[in-house]
Amino acid sequence: MNVVLFCKQEQQLLLPLTYMKPAGELRMGILTFKERWQKLLDASISYLTEAYLSDLFPLQAASENIFIHSCYLPTYDLVNQIKLLKVGEVLKLNDEVIAFKGSLEDFQNENFQKIINFKNKLIHINRPYDLFSYNQEALDFDFQLLTKDRKSASISNTNGVINPSNIFLEEGAKVEFAVLNATAGSIYIGRDAEICEGSLVRGGLALCDHAKLNLGTKIYGATTIGPWCKVGGEVNNSILTAYSNKGHDGFLGNSVIGEWCNLGADTNNSNLKNNYSEVKLWDYTQDLFENTGLQFCGLIMGDHSKSAINTQFNTGTVTGVFANVFKVGFPPNKVNSFTWGGSSESPKFNLEAAYQVADRMMQRRKVELTPEIKSLIAYLYDYAN
Repeated sequence: MNVVLFCKQEQQLLLPLTYMKPAGELRMGILTFKERWQKLLDASISYLTEAYLSDLFPLQAASENIFIHSCYLPTYDLVNQIKLLKVGEVLKLNDEVIAFKGSLEDFQNENFQKIINFKNKLIHINRPYDLFSYNQEALDFDFQLLTKDRKSASISNTNGVINPSNIFLEEGAKVEFAVLNATAGSIYIGRDAEICEGSLVRGGLALCDHAKLNLGTKIYGATTIGPWCKVGGEVNNSILTAYSNKGHDGFLGNSVIGEWCNLGADTNNSNLKNNYSEVKLWDYTQDLFENTGLQFCGLIMGDHSKSAINTQFNTGTVTGVFANVFKVGFPPNKVNSFTWGGSSESPKFNLEAAYQVADRMMQRRKVELTPEIKSLIAYLYDYAN
């Protein structure tokens, strides 16, 4: 089975998180959308995405493919209907294409022989804040997907544990002298992940492979700490996608942090306005602040961005890619990509310096800064805002 993930306007609506990746690479729950479909279909997966991303995420089309919209959280009913599709058949929800079986040409030309309407509800991710808003649902789905009919590694008796049947440790996971309360949501601890002494965890939590909670960390669900991330302080209902660090004290709430980010010691974000009113968030497609409908909304940070010690992010702040935030006072609610300082008057980060910082950080995790990634960074240097 050859699967191609696609999305439409969501690729732009999910900026800045999708500047450097297709939407299917975003993490929610335990897995990325791509990883989830790989588990569900045991298939080879590629992307039909923006032209500037195609060198890093090339399309692998066959004569017969299954095209799946990447921005819907799957259900088993959806999976079963996709598996039953015949060549030429399209699955739609409210006139939106969810899946199609056939050739690339027929998909792009909308040459559909038969329309099948999907009659059940699906969670649709089309804004950055949808990721943390629906993270508990994704955690529940992924926990069952990954742990069904499997036995957890043993939990050390040095820990305080509530509802252990809702806790799963992969092999190599290390947890000592921590409190794990899985009453409100499951707790998944990935391969070679670690929860250090004195940490307090209230699920749901996904601590993915090789991730770490530092000494005395406090976690409220629904939170995802992606692979190789290091976290300290207090975190509530947030997602760190992968390879990012918030290693020290400070609060992160109702937020999504991209890859290769670093929040300096005592970085804090506000997730609630003083007047308790609805939070607005920058919309890149309209170049304006849009109502979110949320009372709680914190920080959305694009890949490779950094904050200095004691940075204070206001409610509903969006930070682009490769932003360096270190100016005194609150940064603006929309921080430009490649800023050197974080204020609206700050100069632009030097491109060669951006390469160097990315290379140094990636080398620490034995990940190569390839020519293709450098070309993408160079493109975004002129394009991203």
